[in-house]
Order: sequence, then structure tokens, then C-alpha cells
Amino acid sequence: MNRFKLMATMLFVSLVALAVSPAVKANDLDKKTIVTFNQTIEIPGVGQQFLPAGKYVFKIVASNSDRDIVQIFSPDETHVFATVLAIANYRLKPANKTVMTFRERAAGQPEAIRAWFYPGWTFGEEFVYPKARAIEIAKVAKQPVLAMPTELAPELVKPEPQLEVLKEAPIKAVTPRGEEVEVATVIPPKEAVQTLPKTGSNLPLLGLMGLLALGSGFALSLISKRDARTL
Repeated sequence: MNRFKLMATMLFVSLVALAVSPAVKANDLDKKTIVTFNQTIEIPGVGQQFLPAGKYVFKIVASNSDRDIVQIFSPDETHVFATVLAIANYRLKPANKTVMTFRERAAGQPEAIRAWFYPGWTFGEEFVYPKARAIEIAKVAKQPVLAMPTELAPELVKPEPQLEVLKEAPIKAVTPRGEEVEVATVIPPKEAVQTLPKTGSNLPLLGLMGLLALGSGFALSLISKRDARTL
């Protein structure tokens, strides 16, 4: 009986370990990412807000439905450079490393950050700029840019911004002519994008669990027959 209990316990522990491992990875909700820029870049802020070349920490600090609030920290996370509003944007395949995308820039100007994709996820964060600056970026990029009211721009650079204000901020997209259009002009609805699972299919995991169960059952059967012969 002790052997049966031992094998049953091993099987149970193995199955629990297999079931829990993906969940632990998926709980990395703040998506903390350390990035190094080798040149100055533009981020949403008051007027033109820049980050000099160097190392920074990106983290999600609050979520609200299909929008997130991202903060950009110093490497030791003691200083907040900006608190940025972002909308979920989707891609067909998850990247196996951090991906940052940028808008086309005017001659001699730093690139303006557009989106941040966390490794292994099929959706990332499309950054929202204050409307006045969003129009200027749209003119250079020749495509709509996500925008929020310009009067809320000071919240983006406060050491302790009012997150609730940003969560409720109206978001539109603006064209190079300054016209407001729907967000879907920049970001298609999730249903319209043929996405793949964030962490791949669960079939390999289920197959491994099945093989483990079969192997344990076979081992239990051999032990039972051997014990029967010794009685």
C-alpha cells in the first residue's frame, strides 16, 4: 500500500506542477521591462518630451478595460519620468523578446515611441499623445495618431499623477489635418485581428500530462502484479 500511496503522490505533485507553471508566468501583470535606448527618443508628455539615451524601466501600473497606464522609471525605480496612457494593440504572433516601435520622424528629430510589446504576448501597448503633439506627429507620419486632451498633458509628468483622471480621459485618433476619428482607425478591434494564443497552444502540455498519467498507471500495474506474486 505504501508503494501505491507513493506513486499516487508523485503523480499528483507532477500534475499540479504542470498545471501551475503556465499560471505563474501569466501572472506577471505589470510586464516590468528594462530597456536601453542608444539614442534620444520622444515620449508622451508636455509639448515634446524626451528621454536621453540610457536605461529605463517600463511597467504597467494600472489597467482599465482595454486601456493601460504605463510608467517609465529610472533603472532603480526611484524616479518616474512619465506616466503614459496606452491602448491595447494586437499583433499576429507574439515576439520572443521585447519590441518597441516608433513613428516616422522629421529630419533631425528623435523618434517618437509608438508601441511596446512584451515578450510572449500577442497584444502590446499603443501610446497616446496629447492632442496638440499627436497632430504634429501625424503630419510627419502621414497617418492617424492616438490622442488625449492636451490640457491633461501635465498629469503625464507629475511625480504622483492622478491615475483616475487618466483612466477616464477621452481618447480619439487625430489625422494629419487635425480631424478627430475613431480609435479603430489606428487600432482595429480585437475581433478583427486573427490572433494566436499568447503563450502558444496547450496541446503539448496536455499531451505531456497524458503521457505522465499513462506512465504512472503502467508503473502502478507492474507494482501490483509483483506484489501479487509475492503473496
